[in-house]
Amino acid sequence: MVIVFVLVGLLALAAVAGLYWYVWRRLVRDTTSGPGLARRAGTVVFVAGPVLMIAAVTAERAGAPFRLQQALAWPGFLWMALSVYLLLGVVAGEVVRPLLRRVMERRAAPSAAVPHPAPVRHPAPVRHPAPVPHPEPVPHPEPVPTGAAAPQEPSPAEPPRPVTTPSRRLFVSRAVGGAAAAVALGTVGHGTYGVLRGPRVKRVTVPLAKLPRSAHGYRIAVVSDIHLGPTLGRDFCRRVVDTINSTQPDLIAVVGDLVDGSVKDLGPAAAPLARLRARHGSYFVTGNHEYYSGAAQWVREVRELGLHPLENARTEMAGFDLAGVNDVAGESEGHGPDFGRALGDRDTARAVVLLAHQPVQIHDAVKHGVDLQLSGHTHGGQLWPGNYIAELANPTVAGLERYGDTQLYVSRGAGAWGPPTRVGAPSDITVVELASPQA
Repeated sequence: MVIVFVLVGLLALAAVAGLYWYVWRRLVRDTTSGPGLARRAGTVVFVAGPVLMIAAVTAERAGAPFRLQQALAWPGFLWMALSVYLLLGVVAGEVVRPLLRRVMERRAAPSAAVPHPAPVRHPAPVRHPAPVPHPEPVPHPEPVPTGAAAPQEPSPAEPPRPVTTPSRRLFVSRAVGGAAAAVALGTVGHGTYGVLRGPRVKRVTVPLAKLPRSAHGYRIAVVSDIHLGPTLGRDFCRRVVDTINSTQPDLIAVVGDLVDGSVKDLGPAAAPLARLRARHGSYFVTGNHEYYSGAAQWVREVRELGLHPLENARTEMAGFDLAGVNDVAGESEGHGPDFGRALGDRDTARAVVLLAHQPVQIHDAVKHGVDLQLSGHTHGGQLWPGNYIAELANPTVAGLERYGDTQLYVSRGAGAWGPPTRVGAPSDITVVELASPQA
């Protein structure tokens, strides 16, 4: 089994190395006329980028000193995002490359020869006897002074040297490669700005058949995947808290992946959570990243910040029950989800809203008669076309869907893991407004 794992890892590493070589070839080797400063600089970038990326991931997972994590995270994780769009740009360039070359060939083709008019024949001139020339005196060479250089005949003017220009192939490679690099840089830059700016508010109305009229219009602010860590810190957390409070919700649900690091390193970054304000309080369930960061310590920390952890537990709200289960990643520590404990012995006539980090937990929710499950985890794919990959592992990537009598809402999340960048999956905080059929 270990041998198979090693072989798969080596094959994956070889595939990644091959893709990097392909992008380097198109963007560096093919766009430079020979070994020189430009090619050496490009090669350094393509070697340093992956090294920093691997170092950033390793430092975070290994719990390296936090300042080292921060120093590695920005260049390493941004390179991770940039390399995705450099690859996509180069692949797209393979379609443009032959078309551009063909256009250039047509423009360079010589125009059809234009026939010249026939020469006009003039009548021959009348020839007269040529006069006998008189003999001219033969010039004698002038004496050259001793020691003086002999005069030299003027040399004919040298033809101008042709101006060296890049070849057609080099021009096409530079045009296509430059466009691919510019688009990739612009995409990552815009996606990073979108994350650092903070999440936008999204509003969704969800009808619940069992919800009483008295609870009609109840508003739950759902926030997931904040991912406080080496790149997103205290200022980002403050923006998230301010955005949530601006919606004036009845209840706040933090559905996992709050942090990427220990309480020691990220406690100050999470401190603004103490300012969350909702009429019926704030509730928290663990995500998979809490179990990479010390879940027990973080549960204690959020409790001290004023949030109510729901560890396989349930509480009664006005008009419905609110339940929460641990993330499936907790199974490795013996603290996985327990639906029986969270939902057993309840009044089935009352509607129940379940907080569960991962959408895959919907199947257990359906079995236990949950009316609405609120989840995150997917980031909506985060980096397009990652949404297509996320669809393979999750029943719902983003938005509201129905599974039998149970509805599932998946938030795209407020932050980002790895690259602080989102493309095609903007961050959000969702205000879910519950609706009663009796209203």
